[in-house]
Amino acid sequence: MNLTIENPPVTLRELSLNKLRNAIISGYFPAGKRLVERSLCEEMGVSRSVVREVMRYLEAEGLVETVTGKGPTVSTLSWDVAAQIYQIRMVLEQGAVASCTQNLTPETALELQALLAEFKAAFSGDDVNAIVNLSSKLYEKIFAVAGQSVAWEVVQRLNGRISRLRAMTMKSTRRSETGYQRIDKICRAICEQRDPELAKLAVHAHISEAAAIAQRILENEKEKS
Repeated sequence: MNLTIENPPVTLRELSLNKLRNAIISGYFPAGKRLVERSLCEEMGVSRSVVREVMRYLEAEGLVETVTGKGPTVSTLSWDVAAQIYQIRMVLEQGAVASCTQNLTPETALELQALLAEFKAAFSGDDVNAIVNLSSKLYEKIFAVAGQSVAWEVVQRLNGRISRLRAMTMKSTRRSETGYQRIDKICRAICEQRDPELAKLAVHAHISEAAAIAQRILENEKEKS
């Protein structure tokens, strides 16, 4: 007897969680914004119990915090926290691209290139959440091919804040190269040059530039607050 559930339905909680997460990542609800339960119920068309459950998930992801006297609020992302996230990303992603390059097969190379093409198409548009989500899918594939499932679990725990930083920096005009061009270089080093060290250098350049942009943005926001 096969008990596997094919194409399990997406629950109302999952839909609500994705909607609210995307609203925070895209800046629809900016940092410091109070998240009023009744207003969210009305705007999203769901019950208070669903909203409360979603809030707990987002708090665990670091996207929401409970502020005394205000209640649930979109978390403020400081440069001190962002700097640590970039440091973790640097170590994990450099290790992942090196192992991915070494483990690559013709089939997985095609899968990576297909995801890169999807990311390129999304990048040409203005849907920030589509760009961020496809970027995450691409990295998930890199970690999977690398055989680094535990490292990906660590990334997933930080994914909410990583996504906020990507949304903040990916299409910044302060970049010397676009976010797509940076990720394209990483994928070319993996799939075409098959060079682990070149892939690591491409990750270093990508994350270093993104971190510098995020630092300027976050420190500027801190000065204004």
